[in-house]
This record gives sequence, structure tokens and C-alpha cells, in this order.
Amino acid sequence: MFEQGIQSYRKVNVTTSNPLQLILMCYEGAINNLKIAKEKYLAKDYEAKGRAIKKFMDIIAELQCALDFEKGGEVAKNLDAIYSFITRTVLRADMEKDLATLDKVINMLNELLSSWQTLSARQDNPKPASSSIVLDQNSTPREHGYISA
Repeated sequence: MFEQGIQSYRKVNVTTSNPLQLILMCYEGAINNLKIAKEKYLAKDYEAKGRAIKKFMDIIAELQCALDFEKGGEVAKNLDAIYSFITRTVLRADMEKDLATLDKVINMLNELLSSWQTLSARQDNPKPASSSIVLDQNSTPREHGYISA
């Protein structure tokens, strides 16, 4: 019963979020699933570890599919390369039972998440445009040609 409530909350949260919030949720989910995979590996619960790795891969695939190369340009290309690298790295680390590499990927994702959070904060609280126009007490923007009549 409790699990159904959590699932309903998550569904509403996803359907009412803006694209930037969805990206943040994806990063948080990817990081969380890698942490779960590590925990399950240490607990020798390999089936649960495999499910967590699969969820992680699904999230990274969604992030990769959502890239808009026309609008995103170089940033989208770089993110695509990062997502491909992360996917290969996690698959290799899983096969080699290399938990230290999983930690490195978690750190990399945390850095990316932090960047997206900064972008989100800027979008939520835009700074007023700093004006480089300095007027003396008696002048107006119109006199300096800043406002056309």
C-alpha cells in the first residue's frame, strides 16, 4: 500500500515537472541506482544489483535520447560523449566487479548534477540585468539614444 503511494507521488511529480526538473530527477535517479547497485553487490544480492544497474542504464539512455543536437550544439555533443563513456565504464566495472570505478562514475554524475542544479537555480531566480548604462542625475535614456521614439 505504501509503495503504491510512493509510485503515485513519483508519477505526479514527473508529469508536472518542467524539462530541467526532469533532468535533475534523472541524475538523482541514476546516482541513487548506482549506489543501490554497490550496496546490493556487497550484500551479494546479485539479482537486485542487476536491476539497479539496468535502471541506471535506462536513465542514462533516456538522458541521451533527450539530447537536442540542433539546439544544444556543442553541449549536446559533449553530453552524448559523456553518457556513452559512462555507459561503457559502468558495464565494464560491473563485469570486473570494480566498485571503485562505480564510485568515480557517481562522483562524475554528482558534478554534472551540481552544474544542472546551478542552471536550475539561475533559471528560477534570474538576476536582474546589470546595467552598464550610467546616467547622470539630469539625463534620460532617450537623450543617449537608448530609447527610440
